Amino acid sequence: MNGPAMLSFLASAAPAAAEPPQWLSFLPLVAMAGVFYFLILRPQMRRQKQHQEKIAGIKKGDQVVTAGGLIARVIKVDEGTVDLEIAPNVRVKAVKSTLGDVVAPGATPAAND
Repeated sequence: MNGPAMLSFLASAAPAAAEPPQWLSFLPLVAMAGVFYFLILRPQMRRQKQHQEKIAGIKKGDQVVTAGGLIARVIKVDEGTVDLEIAPNVRVKAVKSTLGDVVAPGATPAAND
């Protein structure tokens, strides 16, 4: 017998190994998706919900920090905007969703260092 014929004979004579089900090959992907959800997406959604609740509870007189880093006092609250006083007699209008944080009056906001 020549080489290729011998290999085909040996391959047919060897007992066939039982292969695992195909769905087991997707199990690591499902596990990675679960880890991704619980370690990244879920905490991010929780922070976003807390931020939305905080922004929804803004009232006149609160001190806020804008996304640009300006510290201002809320003068007027509308549906989607707020009027802010960033200095005496200097008023600006800002979109509510651009507010970064609500701070206690007189307190300095935490630095993002």
